[in-house]
Amino acid sequence: MADKTLRILVAKPGLDGHDRGARILARAFRDAGFEVVYTGCHQTPEQIVNAALQEDVDCVGLSCLSGAHKALFPKVVDLLREQGADDIVVVGGGIIPKQDMPYLRERGVQEIFTPGTPLEDIISWVKTNVSPRDEL
Repeated sequence: MADKTLRILVAKPGLDGHDRGARILARAFRDAGFEVVYTGCHQTPEQIVNAALQEDVDCVGLSCLSGAHKALFPKVVDLLREQGADDIVVVGGGIIPKQDMPYLRERGVQEIFTPGTPLEDIISWVKTNVSPRDEL
């Protein structure tokens, strides 16, 4: 059986319109050999989860610079669980204060990447920690 290519959805939840980092990360994921779906800005958690399910992704990468990460990231995790898709890995990035990281991890966000994290480190983390869903 051939190895399945990881599918990653990159999304910008909420009202934050600063998507340069998300677009750079989406391109880096593509260049690393992943299949990437980028949903664009101003997505609701419901829209993100619907896209993740429709695209059958293995990982959802959320980017937030607005300060709403404590509400939006757990909502995406909760909606995935409600849909029986809790095997989709959720990671977050953006302006995330250190004191908020334990809360996000407790709520199911598996890793958090802040500005300045080398793209190679993020790609390496994904390669190490995300498996194709149908191989689990």
